[in-house]
Amino acid sequence: MLDVPVSIAAALVGGLADALDPVAGGMATALAIVVFTAMVRLLMLPLAVAAARGERTRRRLMPQVQKLQKKHAKDPQRLRREMAALYESEGASPVAGCLPMFVQMPFFMVMYRLFVSATVAGHQNLLLAHTLLAAPLGQNWIGVVGGGLLSPPSLVFLGLFTLLAAVALWSSRRVTAEGPMGAVARLMPFGTIAVAAFVPLAAGLHLLTSGAWTAAERAILQRKAITAAA
Repeated sequence: MLDVPVSIAAALVGGLADALDPVAGGMATALAIVVFTAMVRLLMLPLAVAAARGERTRRRLMPQVQKLQKKHAKDPQRLRREMAALYESEGASPVAGCLPMFVQMPFFMVMYRLFVSATVAGHQNLLLAHTLLAAPLGQNWIGVVGGGLLSPPSLVFLGLFTLLAAVALWSSRRVTAEGPMGAVARLMPFGTIAVAAFVPLAAGLHLLTSGAWTAAERAILQRKAITAAA
């Protein structure tokens, strides 16, 4: 099912790597993955703006939501109807903020498949031979740590984990939700570190770029929202 998207991604990443080779040299393919991910996130910008708008609406409606929860605590079906009617009257959705995350998943899977597939469109996958410094882009940390925790390939992954942790910490501190959902939202960004240990380095670079984009995007949109409110 992902064969066609993987072929398209291979052509785009390969083409970007060829274009970047004169200036990036051996890091051209890694940089191409970063550029490819940024291009995807740029196309998703309208969804992010809509999600930010929906999040502001949900915060504004929270007092009314809490009143409904208290009023219909013993009637879950009535509560769902009243909640749906409230959000519909405001033209909002309680799950709108999750849409960008769901849309990102197929692109992550495509990047994952691209760097675990020996062949793409019936041809040898030459991207698997490319590296970032000493680490193969098609290898994961579990596969290289056997050569030593401080071996050059492992150090590349440890650097990636450090950057992912920094982005996760930044994102976690900017979560405004309270209660159990807020706690989950604060922990979720750190999950990328665990995922990055088991997926190819290329997919880890995709996670890092996408996570950094999300952090910057939210900071900018929140600042604009505060400015507009003032």
